[in-house]
Amino acid sequence: MRHLSVFAALSTFPLLVAAQCPEYIDYASEVHEPLSSGQYELAYQRPSEECRTFTSAGLEDTIRRMAGVIKDPDLYRLFQNAYPSTLDTAVKWKGYAADNAEEELAFIITGDIDAMWLRDSSNQMQSYLPLLNASSDPNSIASLYRGVINLQARYLLTAPYCNSFQAPVESGIPPAENDAASDDTVYPPYSNTSVFECKYELDSLAAFLQISADYYEATGDVDFFGKFQWTQAVEAILDVADDMMLPTYGPDGAVLDSPYTFTRYTTRSTETFANDGLGNPVANGTGLIRSGFRPSDDSTIFQLYIPSNMMFSSYLAPAAEIMGQLHGDDCALAQRMSGLSESLRNAIETHGTFEHPKFGKCYAFEVDGYGGRTIMDDANIPGLLSAPFFKYPVNPDTYANTRDLVLGVTNPYFMRGPVISAIGGPHQGPGMAWPMASIVRILTSDDHEEIVDELEQILSSTDGLGLIHESINSFNESDWTRQWFSWANGLFGQMILDLEDRKPAILETSFQ
Repeated sequence: MRHLSVFAALSTFPLLVAAQCPEYIDYASEVHEPLSSGQYELAYQRPSEECRTFTSAGLEDTIRRMAGVIKDPDLYRLFQNAYPSTLDTAVKWKGYAADNAEEELAFIITGDIDAMWLRDSSNQMQSYLPLLNASSDPNSIASLYRGVINLQARYLLTAPYCNSFQAPVESGIPPAENDAASDDTVYPPYSNTSVFECKYELDSLAAFLQISADYYEATGDVDFFGKFQWTQAVEAILDVADDMMLPTYGPDGAVLDSPYTFTRYTTRSTETFANDGLGNPVANGTGLIRSGFRPSDDSTIFQLYIPSNMMFSSYLAPAAEIMGQLHGDDCALAQRMSGLSESLRNAIETHGTFEHPKFGKCYAFEVDGYGGRTIMDDANIPGLLSAPFFKYPVNPDTYANTRDLVLGVTNPYFMRGPVISAIGGPHQGPGMAWPMASIVRILTSDDHEEIVDELEQILSSTDGLGLIHESINSFNESDWTRQWFSWANGLFGQMILDLEDRKPAILETSFQ
């Protein structure tokens, strides 16, 4: 992808290609000076100003201010490189809807994949919550949030079971090819001109509620949600949620027609569904919502994926408040959302927990309603470790037990080694630890020693590039995947700003 500059003075926000701008996927794989002055001598990885895709004075002020807060030069360099990743490199297009000159749109790519994921784009924007305030300025973070929410609403109304989408037609950007999905058989069917991939993930629906709640709580701008298609998008989400509570069998034992099926020609079992696209059977009566895929884009083993149900329940509540502000507290839709939020929490605490012989009562990763369950955690958000981060009201004892379970050898995807020890997952496989999980561990910890240890591991495992990789071989720091993974990079910056509030003394630590 070329690096593009946003010019707000032009009414359609066209992006002008700067011929001298390198492809960031190539730029970010090389070491650039000046190096940081610490022992790790980390590269400087921000693109030049003319090659950045969105400019925020608040971001630049924050980066300059943190130079006086973060005492370790390597830790500051990692923050300096990572926090601006989405704004610097991933705002592929920003403009307005063709049929409404007031409807802002923003197409945010994941980084090295030229498509917009509902989950990733919501989390990429969440990194900039500390910079978000009410503003009508088209160059503001608020405008970027509105653009993402509006475009996500369009996507949800186009293909509500899908997770990843093409650039809007207004952008003039041609659809990206997804060779892996070329032979997918999916129901409901979709068009490749608008959809990049159609893996149904409950957390994708929750992500729309998340970014909506984040924007509302930071700005108080309830009027925005009544202007375009937000209410209709929420209705589409709720319809999918209701449909995906359907079990596999009817009362008479007949196999029910699933609202969603998926098969892919692949050599990886995590890329397709069992039983010719139905997935493993799900029992009736749990009150939980099925999810075909995890936030890693790996297929579920048991479709009642507990972390996504947690996240969906968590963000339904503030989204219901927005709906009530728009249409009145007695609005049937707002009441439906509040009721589902509460019933899901009850279902999670009833059917999504189990007694572990060593740790006691814990949250399960996945269940099927028949007694089957998966005991593990995955690095991606939502996961079990991240539940407090996405504001699910965990049972403190159950969460503490679960944390002990997943942060050690009892989690089959906890990777250990001399380079970094952290949760990974099937997406990159055994041996590959995810720094994202180390970041989440910090965000959900109040233990000074634990936080410092995790920071040290993150800092020492970038292979000198000064960016947050997707995954790292826990025995070889030079074996890693995806240095241009904007979500993880932004999350690192978000975590550093959180530490400034919660644990400022830690940012005075020297890692030399």
